[in-house]
Amino acid sequence: MTAARRSTRFSAPSLAAAALFCLATALLCLAAPVAAQAGAESGPLRMEDIFEVEIAGDPQISPDGGRIVYVRQRADIMTDSRFSSLWIVNADGSGHRPLTTGDFNDSSPRWSPDGTRLAFISNRSGDAQIHVRWMDSGETSVVTSVTEPPRSFEWSPDGTRIAFGKLVPEPAPMIGGMPTPPEGAEWAEPAQVVERLVYRFDQLGDLPHGFVHVFVVPSEGGTARQITSGDNHWAGNGIGGTHFSWTPDGTGLVMSRDPRGGDTESVFVADTEVFEVSVADGTATQLTDRRGPDDGPIVSPDGRHIAYFGMDDRFQGYQLTRLYVMNRDGSDARSLSEGLDREVYGATWAPDGSGLYALYDDEGMTKLALFGLDDDGSGHRVLTANVGGVGRAYAGATYSVADDGSFAMNYTTLAVLSEVATGRPGSDVRVLTGINDDLMAKREIGEVEEIWYESSHDGRPIHGWIIKPPGFDPSREYPLILEIHGGPFSNYGARFDLEKQLMAAQGYVVLYTNPRGSTSYGEEFGNLIHHAYPGDDFHDLVSGVDAVIDRGYVDPEQLYVVGGSGGGVLTAWLVGRTDRFRAAVSWYPVINWYSFVLTADMAAYGVNYWFPGYPWDHVEHYESRSLLSVVENVTTPTRIVTGEEDWRTPMSESEQYFKALKLLGVETSLVRFPDEPHGIRRRPSHHIGKMLSTLEWFRRYAATTS
Repeated sequence: MTAARRSTRFSAPSLAAAALFCLATALLCLAAPVAAQAGAESGPLRMEDIFEVEIAGDPQISPDGGRIVYVRQRADIMTDSRFSSLWIVNADGSGHRPLTTGDFNDSSPRWSPDGTRLAFISNRSGDAQIHVRWMDSGETSVVTSVTEPPRSFEWSPDGTRIAFGKLVPEPAPMIGGMPTPPEGAEWAEPAQVVERLVYRFDQLGDLPHGFVHVFVVPSEGGTARQITSGDNHWAGNGIGGTHFSWTPDGTGLVMSRDPRGGDTESVFVADTEVFEVSVADGTATQLTDRRGPDDGPIVSPDGRHIAYFGMDDRFQGYQLTRLYVMNRDGSDARSLSEGLDREVYGATWAPDGSGLYALYDDEGMTKLALFGLDDDGSGHRVLTANVGGVGRAYAGATYSVADDGSFAMNYTTLAVLSEVATGRPGSDVRVLTGINDDLMAKREIGEVEEIWYESSHDGRPIHGWIIKPPGFDPSREYPLILEIHGGPFSNYGARFDLEKQLMAAQGYVVLYTNPRGSTSYGEEFGNLIHHAYPGDDFHDLVSGVDAVIDRGYVDPEQLYVVGGSGGGVLTAWLVGRTDRFRAAVSWYPVINWYSFVLTADMAAYGVNYWFPGYPWDHVEHYESRSLLSVVENVTTPTRIVTGEEDWRTPMSESEQYFKALKLLGVETSLVRFPDEPHGIRRRPSHHIGKMLSTLEWFRRYAATTS
C-alpha cells in the first residue's frame, strides 16, 4: 500500500452628494496608483503583482519518492480569473515542467499505488470530473461522468478502483398548487422555500438539497456504484471535501459521520463518529462513541489500527484536537499527542506502520512531526518547519509521504512566498522550485523582524512581526499600520504575506501580532477569549503598537489599523476604545453578535461555542460584546470593506456599522465588492481594489507634515 496519501488542511454632506463623492473617489483611487506605476520595471512590490504571484500547493510525492506532482495556481489578467494546473518535478529538482495547461482548474493529484498513473479532478472536460493520466504515455481518460462534482477521492490498494464522495441530490421543497404557465409564457423564477438551518455557505452560495455519499468507480472508468446511503452526510459535513481510507484488503472504507444529525443542521456542532463501511454491501460498523468529533480516520498499512483526530467536546471556543489511534475494531483508543499542548492535524501513516506523520502549529510556525505509537506527544520528533505557503501569514500546510519515508511539502518563509520542497527524516529539506523567482528578482521586499513584548493588561508575552519598508532608514519616522488577523482562533506566523508586503511597499511599517485567543500557543492562551471576545485582546494589540513606537522609527501621530473578519471585529473594537489611530479600515467584520448568529452561515457554531446560548436568553452578554456597544465613542475615520456574497460575515453587519457611524457624524465609507465571498480574493482585480481602497483611506487622513 502506498504512503503517498491525503494532503493536509473573519457632519456629512447630503446623502446624494456623499454617494457621488465616495464613488468618484473610489474610482480615482482604485485606478490611479496602478496606472502611475505601470512603467516601473523594478523596485518595491506593486499592486499589479497580485496577477503575477503563483502559489504551489498539494505536493504529491510518487510511491518510489522520485517525482512530485503539485498544483500551481495563477491569476489571469485578461479574464480576471484564477486557474490551476498540475506540474511535475523530480526529487532532485530536475525535470520541472507542466503536466497540464490551459485555462482550467486541475486539482487533487493522487498517484496510483504502483506509481504508473495519476488521478486528479479537472473541469477541462466540461464539469468537474475525475481524470486519470498514464504517466508513461501521457494519455488521459475521464473516469467519472456524474452530474454533481466529485469531492475528494482515494485509490484502492490494488489500483483497480477509486472511491469518491459526491452529493446525491434530492428535490428542493416548493410551493404546492402553482398553476402551469401557458405555452410560450415567460414567468418569473419561482420562490425559494428554505427549511434548513444552513441553506447557504460562504464561497459556495445557495446549497443544493441532498446528502453526500461515497461511491466506487473502476479506475479505468465505468459506472460508479453508491456505497453509503441514508439521510446523513458521509465522510464529511456536506460542505467541503470528503475523507475516507481504504482497508488494505480493499473490502472496506473507514470514514466518519454524525449518526445523530442530518443534512447540514450539525455542520458547526462537532459530533461525529468513525465507521467502517463494507464496500460490498454498505454495511456500517460504528467504532467510536463519545460527545465530540472523531474524524479524519486512516487505516494503518497492516490494517490493524486506525488513526483519527478527536476530542471530548467541552463547548469551548478553542479546544485542542488530539491525534488518536485505536485497534481496527475500535478498542484501546489512546491519544498520541496528549503531552503536546498544540492542535495536531493532517496525519499520514509512516510506511512501516511504526507511527504517524502529522502537522501542528507552534508559535506561528507550522511543523511536520513524527509521532510514535507508544508516544503521548511529549517525545514526538520534529522533521521540519516552514510548512505552508498560501501567500499570507496564515497557516496552509500540505504534504505527502512516499513508501521510503521521504516527503514532499509546500514551503514558505518570511522571504519565500510559496514553493515545493522535499526531505526525509534525519536530513534537511531541499527546496525544488522557484516559481516566483522571476517576479522577486525585480522586486525589493520589506525586511521582517520578529518581536515579543508584554501585554499591558497582565504582562503576558505576545508574539508578532514587523515589516519595514524597502529601503528602510532607522533614522526616519514612518507611519505604522497595525494589521489584525481573523479567526479569531487562528494564527499569523513566519510566513510570506503578500498583502502586508504591499502595504510596506507604500512606505509603511506594518505590525502584525498574535494576541490572546490566537492558536499555536496552547489551549489556555487560546481560551483567554472564550465568551470574552472582543475584550482584553485590545491591550495586547495596543501594547504592540507601543513596543514598536519605542524603537524610534515610527511616527506616533501616524498610526493606522486594519483587519479582516475577526480582525475587522477588533479594528472596530479598537477605534471604539481609543482615538489614537488616524484612520481605520474594517474588512468584512461582525458588528452585532445578535444579528450575526441569526444570519451567518455558521450560526449554530456561534451559539454553541462563542456564546453561552441563544441571544434572547443572554441579551446582555451579546450586547456587551457587540461593536455597537462602543460605537458612540468612535471618532476615527473608518471605512468598511465587504463582499456582497459574504455569507460568513454578511453585508448586513457592515451596513449596520456604516449607518451607525453616519448617524453619529463619523467620517465613514462603505465599499461593496460584487460577487465576492469572505476574504475578497475571488477576482484578482477585486483583491487589488481591496488593498487600494485601504491605502487610499489611510492617505486621505494622513497627517500633514511641515
